[in-house]
Amino acid sequence: MNPFSLEGRTALVTGGSRGIGGAIVELFAASGAKVGYCQYGDDANAADLAAKQDAAGLPVVHTVCDVSKEGDVDRLAQWAGEALGHVDILVNCAGIGGDLLFEDVSVEAFDRMIGVHLRGTFLVTRKFYPAMADKGWGRVINFSSQLAYKGAPGQSHYCAAKAGIVGFTRALSYEAAPKGVTVNSIAPGPVETDMLMGLSDGWRAMKQAQLPIGRFGRVDEIAPTALLLASEAGSFFVGQTVSPNGGDVML
Repeated sequence: MNPFSLEGRTALVTGGSRGIGGAIVELFAASGAKVGYCQYGDDANAADLAAKQDAAGLPVVHTVCDVSKEGDVDRLAQWAGEALGHVDILVNCAGIGGDLLFEDVSVEAFDRMIGVHLRGTFLVTRKFYPAMADKGWGRVINFSSQLAYKGAPGQSHYCAAKAGIVGFTRALSYEAAPKGVTVNSIAPGPVETDMLMGLSDGWRAMKQAQLPIGRFGRVDEIAPTALLLASEAGSFFVGQTVSPNGGDVML
């Protein structure tokens, strides 16, 4: 028996068209899961990923969703019911970046950051968790960041959102675990993604210099953590935040 197999499972990944989310889609499909993903404003990458998976004989399905909007999430749940049938494994990976000193963070920028990361995690989980609890088996995997613990200049709004996800994960775990649903989060360090490349050259140079490993991570170094938490191999992880971060934070 392969404890990392996802055969017979169905997974939904938000923010799954590229970056870490895209790597999770590919790994979950290769591990036997039926996989769907959503994205917002990234149609070309979503289509490219689907075509790549089709060519590999591992078809996936995808749709559009702004996870910060309740109506969009309602439509996502309806789509998932039609396209996937049910969802055993939910990965809340949708996210946005931003590099703003605190005095430059507008209310709109703060609300958007909290909306996509924390509100989005809440809204999507609220839609799919009840069916998992009724079934007696499920996995919810939320994406935080090592910056939830460490903080960083120019990242007050991002750090606040990601720290909220850690608290949400821990609290829901107490309710979910007795019902057969594990809730955990992943807090990656800086990873080579479009989000990281969207930050300033100065910020990236500062961050790389701080890392004991001396480099940024790769998406294929993060996705296996999600596979662990999604599979039977991760069945004893409850309310944890696992942090593959190159030594940026040592918990």
